[in-house]
Amino acid sequence: MSDWVKLGQVADFEEGQTVVHDFEYETAVIWRVGEKFYAIEDRCSHDDGPLAEGELEGCQIICPRHGARFDIRTGEALTMPAIEDVNAYALKVEEGIVWIQAPEEEAW
Repeated sequence: MSDWVKLGQVADFEEGQTVVHDFEYETAVIWRVGEKFYAIEDRCSHDDGPLAEGELEGCQIICPRHGARFDIRTGEALTMPAIEDVNAYALKVEEGIVWIQAPEEEAW
C-alpha cells in the first residue's frame, strides 16, 4: 500500500490553481475545482509534454503542445492526438489538510 503525502492546507489551494508535486519516479499536477481536489500525472500521453503548463477548463486540462484534453478527475484522454489515459492519483482532505497517495514504485 502506498503512503499518503501531505500537500498543504485546503486554504493554500486557490480555485483552478495548478500545483505540481514531485514524487521519486513521477510528477503529479493538482487542481482544486470547487471544494474538490484532483490530481493526474504531469505528462501528456501523446508526447510527454507537461500538462501543468496547460489551460484548465472545468475538469479538463488542455495540453499546451497539441491541444489534447484530459479529464483531471480520471486521467482519461478525451481528444486526439492523445489516445492513452494518464494516471490519476487519490487525494483526500482530513482536518483541513490535503493529502495525495504516492504511486507504487513498481508501477513506474
